[in-house]
Amino acid sequence: MTRFLAIILVLAGFQASAETLRMAVTTSFHNSGLSEVLLPAIQEDTGLEVQLLVVGTGQAIRLGQAGDVDAILVHSRSAEEAFLANGYGTHRREIMYNDFVFIGPSTDPAEIADAESAIDALDKIQQAKAPFVSRGDDSGTHKKELSLWSTASADPAQFGDWYNAVGAGMGASLNTAAGLAAYIMADRASWLNFGNKQDMALLYAGDPILFNQYAYIPVNPERHPHVKNDAAMQLETWLTSATAKELINGYTINAEPLFTFNAKP
Repeated sequence: MTRFLAIILVLAGFQASAETLRMAVTTSFHNSGLSEVLLPAIQEDTGLEVQLLVVGTGQAIRLGQAGDVDAILVHSRSAEEAFLANGYGTHRREIMYNDFVFIGPSTDPAEIADAESAIDALDKIQQAKAPFVSRGDDSGTHKKELSLWSTASADPAQFGDWYNAVGAGMGASLNTAAGLAAYIMADRASWLNFGNKQDMALLYAGDPILFNQYAYIPVNPERHPHVKNDAAMQLETWLTSATAKELINGYTINAEPLFTFNAKP
């Protein structure tokens, strides 16, 4: 019995000694299911226990600014560059990409499947005043959506009741769109992994403007000396490795890849 207790204590001590790293990630990354593939491999290969704070890009950046996390993994280039310019991050490393897509009722009342571009798709939705769900949460997806409306010379603040800003993550927003039979812009990975598709379909994709890059940024230890920069750099080395490439490119649903690895050596 004494020997058995000693083994438990040794094992508990081993688990406690594993270094923990806190990383803020987007809801779209988490909803895709990729984190469930990567995190066990990271811990096995590096000994790092990565704790995820799953939030929108805007909140992830605020957590990094406050020094509440050691690194962030987000997808809004302009917000990332501002984060770096203000000294909150050490550098930006591109890891992988997918694309944004437009989802809507399969009957497609605004006829966006025939759109000539992403902007044309939004124009059609606006002209039809068809129900549209926006994340409305300052996430990378929300920021991208707003930039597209701006390019279309449209202001969501002036829209009527057909425009629904829900202030929620990607999965919850997709659920709302399904319930309302509304259009929504989503990242492809979250849509493929979404289990409540009902009568919804992917109606428009392929415009280069819908490119969706994910980047990793360690929080600057000169700004926040308590952050675990060595661990953050160790994680970056893994995220840009051949193992990560194989796992990211190999993660598919119905034989369709959700992300494409594009980290440079």
